[in-house]
Amino acid sequence: MIAIVDYGAGNIFSVKNALDFLGVENKLTADKADLEAADAIILPGVGAFPWAMKKLTESGLVDTVKEQAKLKPFLGICLGMQLLFEKSFEFEECEGLGLIKGYVDKINEPDLVIPHMGWNKLVYNQPCPLFDGLTDDEYVYFVHSYKAFCADSALCAYVEYGGKVPAMVSDGKTIFGSQFHPEKSGKTGLKILENFVKLAVEGK
Repeated sequence: MIAIVDYGAGNIFSVKNALDFLGVENKLTADKADLEAADAIILPGVGAFPWAMKKLTESGLVDTVKEQAKLKPFLGICLGMQLLFEKSFEFEECEGLGLIKGYVDKINEPDLVIPHMGWNKLVYNQPCPLFDGLTDDEYVYFVHSYKAFCADSALCAYVEYGGKVPAMVSDGKTIFGSQFHPEKSGKTGLKILENFVKLAVEGK
C-alpha cells in the first residue's frame, strides 16, 4: 500500500487519481500507523513553504515522516519536495524536514515569467531508478516560483529555465523529490510513479 500524506496542504486527489489509474493500492492518511505500515509514502504539497510546514507540524506527523522516509521509498512532490530540504526562504526563513542537504529560495531571474509554469525537458544528471525506461526526450509539467539549491550529488535531473532548476533530487537511498508534478505529466509522469511503486514492491 502506498500512503499519501494528507496534512491539509497537498494536491492529494490528483496523486490518488494517478495511482488509482495505475491500479495501485493507496490511501490518503494522516495516521501514523498507516505511514508505518505502508510500503512507500508520497508527500504532496501546494502553497507556501512556511504554511505547509506549520500544517505538517500541527498534524503531529513530522517525526514519523522523518523516520519512515529513511526506511522505505519516499517521494515528495512539488512543495513536498521542497519540504525535504533543510530550510526555505519563502516569505521568511523556515526550517524544513532536513532529509536532504540544501535550501529553497525564489527563482530570481528578472527576464523569466514567474511562476515557472508549463512543460520542460528533463536533463538527466545521474542515474535514478525512477527514470528506468524513460528516453532522452521526456517532458514534465511544472508550477512553482521557488527552487532547490543542493549539491550535485543530490541532483538526479534538472530543467533549463534561466539556468538549472532541480527537477528530481534524491539522498541516493530511499528519499526522492520531484519538483514537477508526475501525476500531471502524462505518460512520462505515470512511468515515474510506476517506477516508484516498483521500488516499494521490491522492498517487501
